Amino acid sequence: MGSRPSTPANRSFWAGTQHDINPAKFLRDVRIEASKTTWPSRRETLVTTGVVLAMVALTIVFFLVVDQVIGLGMRFLFGVGG
Repeated sequence: MGSRPSTPANRSFWAGTQHDINPAKFLRDVRIEASKTTWPSRRETLVTTGVVLAMVALTIVFFLVVDQVIGLGMRFLFGVGG
């Protein structure tokens, strides 16, 4: 078929979009979106922090145990490590 000269291809990515840059509207939109944010309560924050700290502690213990087991295996098999 081929191209149609009466309707040329639109080569610009931004063609057909509005380029209005309005800082006041932007700040208004930001304020509106920020007002939609729901913040956790103090209790939810403390509980979540406690859970994160507990998981970090469990991870530390897990890797400590794995490191000790690998070190023991290296000493047993090769007489190195330690």
